[in-house]
Amino acid sequence: MKVRTKQHQFLMDRIARYDGKASKVKILLKMSGWEWTVGFAKFLKHSLDFIGSLILIILLSPIFLITMIAIYLNDPGPLFYIAPRVGKDGKNFGFIKFRSMVMNADKMKDNLLEANESKDGVIFKMKKDPRVTTVGRFIRRFSIDELPQLFNVLKGDMSLVGPRPPLPREVAEYTLDDRKRLHVTPGITCLWQVGGRSEIPFSQQVELDKQYIQSKGIWQDIKILIKTIPAVISGKGAY
Repeated sequence: MKVRTKQHQFLMDRIARYDGKASKVKILLKMSGWEWTVGFAKFLKHSLDFIGSLILIILLSPIFLITMIAIYLNDPGPLFYIAPRVGKDGKNFGFIKFRSMVMNADKMKDNLLEANESKDGVIFKMKKDPRVTTVGRFIRRFSIDELPQLFNVLKGDMSLVGPRPPLPREVAEYTLDDRKRLHVTPGITCLWQVGGRSEIPFSQQVELDKQYIQSKGIWQDIKILIKTIPAVISGKGAY
């Protein structure tokens, strides 16, 4: 309640300065209108996330089954890869993907750090990563490995649209400006995902994420979701 009271006071002060002699009733009406608009926008986004992810899980269930069989036949072992990621406000959660790499891939990564092709160095990317399996390359190209994250959306840890959730050790290298990405719920797709994915440098990814945060809205989310379809089909920047 203290946070809410401070927000109310801040808004009242701002409106009062803008309106000059505006009455208290007018200020409260404007404040209530603003709160209703923000609340309704959040409701729409949560509804889109829950209903959309549920429908997609049902429609894509055959692809889930085929992918699981292919992964196991290609490299027997766990079908899913679950790792900690940093979500909204720095809260960690279990991020789930279809396993696209060989077993013990995380331990092998330490020996490949010098081969990192990410220009900024914060994230790790290799076009010909030796840890990726044959099936893994295919499901990565068409983002099939990301489909289990629909369950993260159902749980509320992620959204359909939002900045991609980073690894804890990536966040440790963030600047204060980079940390603005953690102000919103992370998503499965975002502006840089539909604009080139891994081909876009980390610094530019951050700028696009901040651009999304500043202008986010239900219609922008829908536009990004629509643009995700051709981006996935083309496989541009996926590795």
